[in-house]
Amino acid sequence: MNDAMSIPHLIMNASGVVQAVMLLLLVGSLLSWVVIFQRTFVMRRARKAHREFEDRFWSGVDLNELYRDIPAEKDSQGAEHLFRSGFREFNRLLPKAKSPQAILDGVQRSMRVAWSREEDRLNLHLVFLATVASSSPYIGLFGTVWGIMGSFQSLSMAQQATLATVAPWIAEALIATAMGLFAAIPAVIFYNRLSAESSRMLGKYEDFAEEFHSILHRNLQGRGDAAG
Repeated sequence: MNDAMSIPHLIMNASGVVQAVMLLLLVGSLLSWVVIFQRTFVMRRARKAHREFEDRFWSGVDLNELYRDIPAEKDSQGAEHLFRSGFREFNRLLPKAKSPQAILDGVQRSMRVAWSREEDRLNLHLVFLATVASSSPYIGLFGTVWGIMGSFQSLSMAQQATLATVAPWIAEALIATAMGLFAAIPAVIFYNRLSAESSRMLGKYEDFAEEFHSILHRNLQGRGDAAG
């Protein structure tokens, strides 16, 4: 390849606007990969933590003992967080509430707040991936349009129209397009993947909350029958 038409040479000698577009796309691509790796790690850790907690929860362990063994609220996550929030509210309302339904409603509200916080934690930075995925092709297209405009300007000023006159401008325009796609494609793929994984985990948390709510409901019924 001619050195004048090599990609590094074209990037270094591109117009200021196209260079700014390329830099913006490069930064967006690098940041999106940081988010991809960080969110993938978070999802993997969430799956592992959920399996371990459910295995212990359904092993028949005493719920009071399980509650004592769970880390503080700021360190707990996933189903652990829902269990801690719900069971803490259960123990707080049990001596005070006048009816079992009031206790269950309080537990449900507490777990709903915990679930909402888990949703925020799992979906953190995914909006950035969606932004990169949707905007990068248009940013690259802007660089493409600017490069083609430059090629027409060079043609208007040239005494003789040749391919060598417009080739650098068109080449840098196509590089901007390629960089836009390079940033957008991984972002949209992993956004869809991570969003689907987040939805699956949140569904599991919701299922656990319903099951735990049913256990507490049976527990209160048993207390009422014993008192009767």
